[in-house]
Amino acid sequence: MPEALHSVTEPAFQAGFANPVIDSQRSFRAIMDAMARPGTIQQIGLDLAPPAPVSVAAAATVLALCDYETTLWIAPSLAEGGALGAYFTFHTGTSLTPSAGEAQFALIDLSFDGLDLLAFAQGTPEYPDRSTTIIAQVPSLFGGEALQASGPGIETTASFAPAGLPADFLRQWADNRDRFPLGIDMIFCDGAALLGLPRSTRLTKGAL
Repeated sequence: MPEALHSVTEPAFQAGFANPVIDSQRSFRAIMDAMARPGTIQQIGLDLAPPAPVSVAAAATVLALCDYETTLWIAPSLAEGGALGAYFTFHTGTSLTPSAGEAQFALIDLSFDGLDLLAFAQGTPEYPDRSTTIIAQVPSLFGGEALQASGPGIETTASFAPAGLPADFLRQWADNRDRFPLGIDMIFCDGAALLGLPRSTRLTKGAL
């Protein structure tokens, strides 16, 4: 097999979910719990070994949410070589799109990629759900600037501090929330852990 072809096709056949139905359901519940309770960390308790450099949580999120009816945009830092794209299309049937603004789901790595929320699909007044959900790998879900979240799903406030967020993230997020019910939802991933941030959540600086 030619080396160039081998480098792309081999990762595609790396194992996805060991039990696609059960593992997808478990991952989906963890994702929904994370989105229903913003700021709380959920664990993906699966034996999953996706192609590097994608994390278990990020891969499980894509595998659980994407299917043949969805579109996925993979940031350049992760798309290089085509391995991840081949892996996700093989296991989910999702369609890759070269345009972030046309993606229902986007996979980025904030250690390498910039973040411009306006570059992604915002939805429409008639169909606000036609927006992008960003699955963002971060260096850690701890150790960054402390943020305080309030809004639906949060009894009073919740504090969290993901590392690797851009300096203007709070401003971007405030603008995103002002566009509600339009706007972007985010899922932050590190290792086997994830944290949800729906567009309805208000963020301010706050100590843990």
